[in-house]
Amino acid sequence: MTWDSARYLKEVLRAPVYEAAEHTPLQEMSALSARLGCTVQVKREDLQAVHSFKIRGAYNAMRSLDEAARARGVITASAGNHAQGVARSAALLGVSATIVMPTVTPRIKVDAVRALGGEVLLFGDNFDAAAREARRRAEAEGRTYVAPFDDPRVIAGQGTIGLELIQQDAQLDRVFVPVGGGGLVSGIAVLVKALMPDIAVIGVEHEESACLSAALEAGEPVTLGHVGLFAEGVAVRRVGDETFRLCRALLDDVVTVSSDEVSAAVRDLFEDVRAVPEPSGAVALAGLKKYAGEHALSAERLACVLSGSNLNFHQLRYISERSEIGEQREAMLGVTIPERQGAFLRFASILGGRAVTEFNYRVSASAEPGEPARIFVGVRLSHGRKERREIVADLEGCGYGVIDLTEDELAKVHVRSMIGGRAPRGMAERLFSFEFPEAPGALVRFLEVLGTRWNITLFHYRTDGADYGRILCGFEAGEGDVELTEHMDRLGYAYREESQDPAARFFLAR
Repeated sequence: MTWDSARYLKEVLRAPVYEAAEHTPLQEMSALSARLGCTVQVKREDLQAVHSFKIRGAYNAMRSLDEAARARGVITASAGNHAQGVARSAALLGVSATIVMPTVTPRIKVDAVRALGGEVLLFGDNFDAAAREARRRAEAEGRTYVAPFDDPRVIAGQGTIGLELIQQDAQLDRVFVPVGGGGLVSGIAVLVKALMPDIAVIGVEHEESACLSAALEAGEPVTLGHVGLFAEGVAVRRVGDETFRLCRALLDDVVTVSSDEVSAAVRDLFEDVRAVPEPSGAVALAGLKKYAGEHALSAERLACVLSGSNLNFHQLRYISERSEIGEQREAMLGVTIPERQGAFLRFASILGGRAVTEFNYRVSASAEPGEPARIFVGVRLSHGRKERREIVADLEGCGYGVIDLTEDELAKVHVRSMIGGRAPRGMAERLFSFEFPEAPGALVRFLEVLGTRWNITLFHYRTDGADYGRILCGFEAGEGDVELTEHMDRLGYAYREESQDPAARFFLAR
């Protein structure tokens, strides 16, 4: 189904979403506005009954069903906000709804869907498997499949946010919108460009799930080989066909942001308006901040969409830790210093009055005589990257070996918690990082496939509160051991080799 702009405008204007959704406020972020020299406002979709914008599109699509389709019921696949939007809409319309969710979906999300009246079917280890099962059942049972984003009526429902934005501030210069599958950003863009084309609409993607950017570069939707799961709400492998058509025609720009930048945006939203978004809910603000800085925006009126707040509470620890780096307020360094008395004092004196945020060191019993110590140090910054470069230069000028690990993902997730142990001399070792499903039996399966054939030399597991934990694992194996990676492929978890990562080489290898 392909609609032209006039059809979309008509459908947005007549969408009956307010039977289920709230007209959410556009709230000014005064502190951030002062910092950026622009008026920054946030569209509070976290205040919907299901704590995300998804209720709009789901309800609009389901409200359009005829009586026969309603009697047969609906089905969808989702591990998050779309599931709750469909369940809530079904309850309001008196329609039977089945939501297929991956077996690794946290219990809190499953319970939330059931509390809204949805029937949950747990199937498959990931979203793709759940989606295939949902479409199979839709065909077999005659149910209507409610797409999470690639459906004109879903897009039109999300477009009502664009209408509210221009009603709330007709002087906007730019609107920043998170991008997963593209339903939200295309809906807002099609409305805004039809009524006020001078307002720029800018999509924001997480750099580990930038399926729209990949599609724009290729000229057509492509499927990403892997997506990161920190900003789970936008972790989509392939942008929709219809949403891509609209985005390519209507968007003014697309920005990508990192987990650290998203974490800093979560903190901004809490400090400025006391909202606590999920990571994907802060993606648009992260893009706004990045774009404003890179383009030196001044005295403009900017808006972003806070798309949801279905946050797993345990993620807050990870977000808080990463927000300082995302705001360029902390540097993380690996430094070699002499293994002798007084060395720490001299090192600290070179840092001057700067606050040390972290300092990790352990004496190595296997160190050779005269071998320097290696420390992991965090330093508070007042002037961002410029000050970071100055600290590195000061330390190198005093004869210290320094490696800047501020942008090193392995250092931030694993190595900072593992200082003090390096591989024995002469041992062949390879390191791999894994994204590990938080599900019963997952660790046993990992060990059954890999832990009996190869000696495990290092293991560090850390959860950031998402559906997947993150593991760093070392194996006693040489570079030519192709059987090891063949077994990893059989395991089916996302992985990559980290043996040559700077942080790993500096702290963990010989």
